[in-house]
Amino acid sequence: MHRRDFIKVVAGSAAAWPLGARAQQQKMPVVGFLNGGSPGGYKVYVTGFLHGLSESGYVEGKNVTVDYQWARGQYDRLQALAADLVRRKVALIAANTPAAPVAKAATTEIPIVFVSTGDPVIIGLVTSFDRPGGNVTGVGLLGLELEGKRLGLLDQFVSANTPIAVLVNQMNPAANVQLHELQETAGAIKRQINIVPASTVLDIETAFSNAAQQKAAALLVVQDPFYNSQRDQIVALAAHHKLPVMYPLREFTETGGLVSYGHDLVDGYRQMGLYAGRILKGEKPADLPVVQPAKFEFVINLKTAKTLGLTIPPSLFTTADEVIE
Repeated sequence: MHRRDFIKVVAGSAAAWPLGARAQQQKMPVVGFLNGGSPGGYKVYVTGFLHGLSESGYVEGKNVTVDYQWARGQYDRLQALAADLVRRKVALIAANTPAAPVAKAATTEIPIVFVSTGDPVIIGLVTSFDRPGGNVTGVGLLGLELEGKRLGLLDQFVSANTPIAVLVNQMNPAANVQLHELQETAGAIKRQINIVPASTVLDIETAFSNAAQQKAAALLVVQDPFYNSQRDQIVALAAHHKLPVMYPLREFTETGGLVSYGHDLVDGYRQMGLYAGRILKGEKPADLPVVQPAKFEFVINLKTAKTLGLTIPPSLFTTADEVIE
């Protein structure tokens, strides 16, 4: 080969390579991550999701792109965010509650994988756990059904003669189910509950002030993506008002909260990532049964209990999965 021809070949290859690289990047599947919370508070859950993807053979930035869409507690934004993902024809949508029902309403073609803290059959995500049907499957953690259990546990921490305040996000479509569970349990244990609603950062501050003014014996924080995003704020307000608080997830207790009872949400997101990877490889959502983790974690922060001057009944120590000292 003549020197001039060789230079042409090399120059042509150099010019073609970026085009080939761009073409390869364009073929990289895009996963739409649709979430009702905020990125700061959900970092640990995103990490769990990415671990699940990597266990399936997909690494963000290497052979899959994740497009994060956050409602930041403003659940009325979810419809527009879901519509945008559908318009851009992402390969898959990974959604939490309350984002998953919105995603399902937006498309019957794009696969949807959810991590749900409510019964996915009752809220209409799937037709059954074993045979989901359609384009939707995921992880059913059944967190909403635990609100009554949390109230029963909290009841054992504080005097029976005073009410317990309940922090509820009435913008969450699941709020009615949560309140129904709590009211049934409150009636059974003969404990008065006072609802303190909050759907914004300022609302949360006001809710704690109202609970203190009402001389509530304690406060229960229901499962909600916005509250998960505001863990630091909520735990700090509980300490400021010297209020015993029951939380839905261990991440609150690790941050300094008193007590939590709930599922392992980090692992739930990991399993959602596993399913997302399997679907990207060609499996159909309708053929993947809804995962039902059976493990729940009861965690007590003993240091916080001592700060509040609480004496924890020995029976609760024996049933706790972990005691943070």
